[in-house]
Amino acid sequence: MQKLLSRPLSNPPPKRSFSYLFSHSVSKTTYDPPFSPISKPPKPKPKPPDPTPNRNPTPIKSSLPFDFRHSYSETDPTLEPIGFREPKRFSPFGPGRLDREWTGTSAPVRDEVDSCLVEEERIRVLGDPLTEEEIEELVEKYRHSDCARQINLGKNGVTHNMLDDIHNHWKRAEAVRIKCLGVPTLDMDNVCFHLEEKSGGKIIYRHINILILYRGRNYDPQNQPVIPLMLWKPYAPIYPKLVKNIADGLTFEETKEMRNRGLHSPALMKLTRNGVYVNVVARVREAFETEEVIRLDCTHVGMSDCKRIGCKAKGLGSLRTYFVQG
Repeated sequence: MQKLLSRPLSNPPPKRSFSYLFSHSVSKTTYDPPFSPISKPPKPKPKPPDPTPNRNPTPIKSSLPFDFRHSYSETDPTLEPIGFREPKRFSPFGPGRLDREWTGTSAPVRDEVDSCLVEEERIRVLGDPLTEEEIEELVEKYRHSDCARQINLGKNGVTHNMLDDIHNHWKRAEAVRIKCLGVPTLDMDNVCFHLEEKSGGKIIYRHINILILYRGRNYDPQNQPVIPLMLWKPYAPIYPKLVKNIADGLTFEETKEMRNRGLHSPALMKLTRNGVYVNVVARVREAFETEEVIRLDCTHVGMSDCKRIGCKAKGLGSLRTYFVQG
């Protein structure tokens, strides 16, 4: 017993490291160390550009029977400009995109237009007149301010690209709500006339500056007219001065004296920018029954809009009007 206790113990097995044990427990063929880079597939090479691009696209042909203009309600086709701010070759429809020639103010129709055929086609699309119940149903559906089918009409009036917006709404709805603001609201009859003539629809509701334009019973959304879009707003041509230094029928001294009286007279109305001017002409006509010269406070209206208001009110009232900024 004493010999057994005094005999030294055998040497313990040597300690092996973790890497040694791991390398001997896993074969070299199946070893996949962690965080090894994943091989990504090679990116496809981009295709070389076409050496011969189509530089001469096919011009768009439109069957619309009227001259293309940027604004139909705010321009006078009979008034010729005295100059241009950009060359006539810069068409707002883009180079070679339209089969009509741009003259600086419009793109005239090439072929002769038969007004009788145009009117017959418009009557055919409108179909039978709407009944009172149908009109009330459409008005109740589209007259509210939260209507999704709405187009805003601003100081440029009825523009060319607005016609495309109207037909896009007509693809999914029978009518479209149009909210008018700014200078065009001085003459709402002119706005309604151009909307009906250029779009082919019919105004079924008009309240102050809110319009509802109906497309017609026989309108085919799959066969709507081709409307080439204007890619940018063309520069306005140079026209004669709207406000003359000497009024027609008056001398220089009389004109100066009347302007001074107008500057010191109380303002008839105060106009706001991009407001609703539906009742301005009626108020001006009523004031001219007792006053010889009046003043409108246009402090918050731009100078260009101020001149347009004066020119429109003069043409509608057939009176000598003097509009100055307060």
